[in-house]
Amino acid sequence: MPIAPNTTFNQYEIIAPLGKGGMGEVYLARDTRLERQVALKILPLDFTQSHDRLRRFEQEAKTVSALNHPNILTIHEIGAQNGTHFITTEFIAGQTLRDRLQQPLSQSEAIDIALQIAHALAAHEDDVERLEVEAREAHEDGDRRPLLHLPVDGARRGQHGGE
Repeated sequence: MPIAPNTTFNQYEIIAPLGKGGMGEVYLARDTRLERQVALKILPLDFTQSHDRLRRFEQEAKTVSALNHPNILTIHEIGAQNGTHFITTEFIAGQTLRDRLQQPLSQSEAIDIALQIAHALAAHEDDVERLEVEAREAHEDGDRRPLLHLPVDGARRGQHGGE
C-alpha cells in the first residue's frame, strides 16, 4: 500500500516513492531528527508475518550495519511502527549500476567499477555468509562510486528466502 508524500512514518517524512520490489516499497524520506535524506524501505506484510524470517532479517541487518566500507551502503535503522516493519539506509542520488551498464563503458571504467566492488566484498568476506549482489541492487553516486546494497532479506546460504 503506497504511502503518500508528506506522511510521517516514525521520525521519517515521506518525500517521494523511489521503487517497489519483492522486498517492499522504497521511499525517499527525510529523517526529521537528524535532518538528512534517507531511503526508507517498508517490508511487505507477508514477509514480516514469519517470525523466523523476520528474526533472520534483523540478524542480517545487524551484520551488514557493522560493515564499514565506502562502497557498501550504510544501514541507519531497522524498526517497526504499528506492526509495519522498515529499514532505513543512506540515500544515494544516482543511477543503478544496472542502468549505468546499459551505457558504453571504456575498459578502464569497467575495471574501476569491478575493482571497487571486489574490494568492498573482499574487505568483509568473513562477515557475510551469502552474497547475491545484482546490478539492480547497486547504485552509483554523483562521483560514479558504486555502492553495494548487500542482501538483507532473511535468507541464508542453504535456505530458501521464499518461506
